[in-house]
Amino acid sequence: MGFRGLLTAVALAALATTAWTTTAAAQSRLAVVQETTALTPLPALAGGRVAAGPDGWTYQWPSVHFEAAFEGQAVLIKVGAGDQILHLSIDGVPAGRLVKPAPGLYRLDGFGPGRHLVRAAVVGEMQAGPARFGGFFLENGRALPLTAPRRQIEFIGDSHSVGYGDASDKRACTSDEVWSTTDNSIAFGPLTAARFGADHQVNAISGRGIVRNYGGMPGDTLPLAWPKVLLGAAPAYANADWAPQVVVINLGTNDFSTPLKPGEPWKDRQALRDDYVATYARFAQTIRARQPQAFLILLAPPSAENEIAAQVDRVAENLKAGGETRLAVIPVGEMELTACDWHPSARDQQGISARVSGFLDQRPEIWLGR
Repeated sequence: MGFRGLLTAVALAALATTAWTTTAAAQSRLAVVQETTALTPLPALAGGRVAAGPDGWTYQWPSVHFEAAFEGQAVLIKVGAGDQILHLSIDGVPAGRLVKPAPGLYRLDGFGPGRHLVRAAVVGEMQAGPARFGGFFLENGRALPLTAPRRQIEFIGDSHSVGYGDASDKRACTSDEVWSTTDNSIAFGPLTAARFGADHQVNAISGRGIVRNYGGMPGDTLPLAWPKVLLGAAPAYANADWAPQVVVINLGTNDFSTPLKPGEPWKDRQALRDDYVATYARFAQTIRARQPQAFLILLAPPSAENEIAAQVDRVAENLKAGGETRLAVIPVGEMELTACDWHPSARDQQGISARVSGFLDQRPEIWLGR
């Protein structure tokens, strides 16, 4: 079984009315249990960028998710090392939330016997280091087959794509509050994927840009980080099963949101703009070479005097002049920016998703018949 993505909320809703036993979330119980050898590993589908190993998966990019189907009345979840936030659900109904859980085995039960779908979704950001997930296990019962969605969509971006502090109702947040209120499950990428029943990847890093990170801070820009399975010095990501029909890129806010400082490599703002356009175009060509089937969507975030949108338009013009035909630019539009540190709120995220979804609704051929 390939390590591909799992069923989204749209697919879950359909399956819950047919194949899976409906449950009451209030009855689900989650508890730490002692590890034992008398457990049966449950085959799982993994979504997002992961490095698969004999004892589970390692990951650092946002929005990684795992899913398995079984018949029974309990499932065990093995959590590995690393600070992470996991949202658990049974049959599409929330069943528990693990915040910085200690590594070990957790038992989820109370939902009654029958056919069930268990999901574990990593919703936070983990720039500081990777985390691990050891899989699902059964004490009794039996595994059921799952089929990965035929539609796939990839989102590449910065904190707006991560969902930085988007669950917060205030702008002034401590670093701990930012970490705890970052919820990728309510960001525009997963919302859009759910709208179309598609598996998704969110390959985004807060504070990073195309050629320049926020405030000129060090660290890989997205074109340098994107090829890797983890952040930093890591091997290249390779997954023959990942062939998205759509790739959405939302980058530029960090390149242009702060003034240039002495010592940065650009002599002036125009030099920065030109470097951004040239590098972005090369990055898009790299993505095109890896995903020749994909339709590319370049989002144009708002900025003073529409500086970013103007550069994104230049990128699109350069690509089209070079023969690119499967490409569109979508303006993000104005946002209230009431989440942590003036980031998009949950309502802003819904608005971005609506814009992307509206575009895709008008072009069903983009999904290549899937």
